[in-house]
Amino acid sequence: MRLVTFTENNNTRIGLLKDSGVIDLSQAAPSLPTNMLAFLECGDDAMKAAQDASTLDAHFDSAVVSLECPIPTPPMILAIGLNYRAHAEESGADLPKVPLVFTKQQTCANGPFDDVYAPPESALLDYEGELGIVIGKRCRRVKKEDAESFIAGYTIVNDVSVRDWQARGAPASFTMGKSWDTHGPMGPAVVTKDEVGDPHSLQLKTWVNGDLRQDSSTNDLIFNCFDIIEFISTAFTLQPGTVIPTGTPSGVAAAMKPPAWLVAGDTVKIAIDKLGHIENPIIKDPMT
Repeated sequence: MRLVTFTENNNTRIGLLKDSGVIDLSQAAPSLPTNMLAFLECGDDAMKAAQDASTLDAHFDSAVVSLECPIPTPPMILAIGLNYRAHAEESGADLPKVPLVFTKQQTCANGPFDDVYAPPESALLDYEGELGIVIGKRCRRVKKEDAESFIAGYTIVNDVSVRDWQARGAPASFTMGKSWDTHGPMGPAVVTKDEVGDPHSLQLKTWVNGDLRQDSSTNDLIFNCFDIIEFISTAFTLQPGTVIPTGTPSGVAAAMKPPAWLVAGDTVKIAIDKLGHIENPIIKDPMT
């Protein structure tokens, strides 16, 4: 299933994205919650009810709905740095011995086709196309071999980064450099794990203004999705709806010679096999 949060006629609720449009779960399964976080918290019963509705005809054509951030306010966004071998090499860094975990604040969550703000405080704005894990069940101290059972699905994330703010001094710098409002676009859907299959053999591509910048596979991950869940859940209780961006491959703007930073007027598109694509215009921060 491709679980989405969508707005139609100024009313936001959850549905299923199909080639023909969107199935409105508020109509197809009225007993279900109408927001994604509450839906995920209902567990397997909610998933089954949605699955039962997935054979219905679409209620709305895609042209008359707006796809929103699938989880508008994730309980946590726990991201992984330097987790592709080629990206670590282009950064001049040694391969990490354990996953490098940092947080993105939940207020950075943004829709799959919404504007991303370029802050006037920095000219070093970068993109990072990433596979995102979406946790489906509350869990702690998960063993690697059991990790998949706690995953609801996967999504695309752009871990937008303000590089000079990120570099001001670890670890707080990562929070400041990674968490500006709008700097966590994701979507377009939470694609359930049964549709994705092996998450470690997916092609990931990023374009800026049609120029291909990142072209890699998740088979280059240093720590795979299940390693990451085992490691993070050793310390943190993971809540349903937690999003874990798993790291970006080589090809970021900072590694280009010269660096090709994002500016207002650019458009970033990220596509991952089986997950679709997100596409976000870069605009001047409207509050400046």
